[in-house]
Amino acid sequence: MRMGTVGSMGVVALVAALAGAAITWSVTRTADEARPSRIDGKPNLSGIWQANNEAHWDIEAHEARPGMITQAGIYPYEYARVPAAPVLALGAAGGVPGSLGVVQEDGRVPYTAEAAAIKKANGENWVDRDPELKCYLPGIPRAVYMPYPFEITQSTDKVHMAHTFANAARTIHLDTVEGPPAEGWMGHSVGRWDGDTLIVDVTDFNDKTWFDRAGNFHSEALHLVERFTPLTPDVIQYEVTIEDPKVFTRPWRIAMPLYRRMEPNVQLVEYRCTEFVEEFMYGHVRKTPLVQRWEGETMIVDITRKVPQGDRFYDWYRR
Repeated sequence: MRMGTVGSMGVVALVAALAGAAITWSVTRTADEARPSRIDGKPNLSGIWQANNEAHWDIEAHEARPGMITQAGIYPYEYARVPAAPVLALGAAGGVPGSLGVVQEDGRVPYTAEAAAIKKANGENWVDRDPELKCYLPGIPRAVYMPYPFEITQSTDKVHMAHTFANAARTIHLDTVEGPPAEGWMGHSVGRWDGDTLIVDVTDFNDKTWFDRAGNFHSEALHLVERFTPLTPDVIQYEVTIEDPKVFTRPWRIAMPLYRRMEPNVQLVEYRCTEFVEEFMYGHVRKTPLVQRWEGETMIVDITRKVPQGDRFYDWYRR
């Protein structure tokens, strides 16, 4: 009897698995059929996409480290550094995973000597300087490889990209339009097709966005040329050539695949983080700070806020 029961259960499990696979195939097939493969003869890039790499932390190749900000430990070696106070309580969740990087050719960002010093200072002052922590618009190309999905909606003369983080968005103009009245966080995007590759020329940036959490930055002279090349219906090869003569000694490239999110009910869920950073941004100017102390089982964290003197107060917000 026991053997018969086990056998029956195995048959039921097999039938259920085959039925589940058939349902999954049917849903995927229906979704694929509902999405035309081409629009006006060009590949249809519409859908929800996401990068799957570590460029969000640092676009260059890097070893794993215990935090975005570290300090010297017992021994005077890079590998012996420990998390600095602002990230100590996060433990492993505040660490930085290692990566082979997404910068092409020699793998290094070709900074001028002066710009390299600024990049180093940016990393050492990550909490004060990274625009992501202030919920500012992420800029391009950073918005593409942040750890959140983004949606492409394509028509014959426009391609719209909506990003999860900070509700950022941009429109790629495939037709003739006037330039923007001022420089902006997400730049001004003008596209054209070269065969099945969408090429996007992006200009008119301000100088306030970064490429990652490691402090890699640019000036208002930033000029990008993006290339979106479908490899399969569900994979896009994304490449960007980056120029900025005020910061870099030569043009350089990053590249990575983007993957279609395949869940049957996938959709963007907004991450409007502005209200989440209110205390981070403005808590130090309250007459009585709201966040002053946290006490757990193994750690007490006391917060002392500081208001920068004179113009430095305003510069902190403009940075």
